[in-house]
Amino acid sequence: MVPWYIGTMTQDARILVERVQTGVRMEKRLLKVLKAFAEYHDFTMGDLLEGIVLHAFDGKLPFSQESLQRIKELKRFYGLELDSKASHRLKEKENEAKHRPSLRKPHS
Repeated sequence: MVPWYIGTMTQDARILVERVQTGVRMEKRLLKVLKAFAEYHDFTMGDLLEGIVLHAFDGKLPFSQESLQRIKELKRFYGLELDSKASHRLKEKENEAKHRPSLRKPHS
């Protein structure tokens, strides 16, 4: 078995959940790395993101050293130079933000 998530991937302990469809906007190269990593491990994007988030919520690292090496290679391949220091500082380019529909209600 490939160590995708540290010590948690077992076939016998399935938990039934209700999933919902969601649409999120994300930095383009970051999404490419995530999709490639998910494909490499034959995961859906939802499975991958759920695993990452659940590990983060528990204060645990979600990836083995082998997986981190694969991510490093994928980041290099897709030209992703962002790291955790960029978190909460990303801003969309003006032309992309203007063409996106607003979900906010107009002020009365």
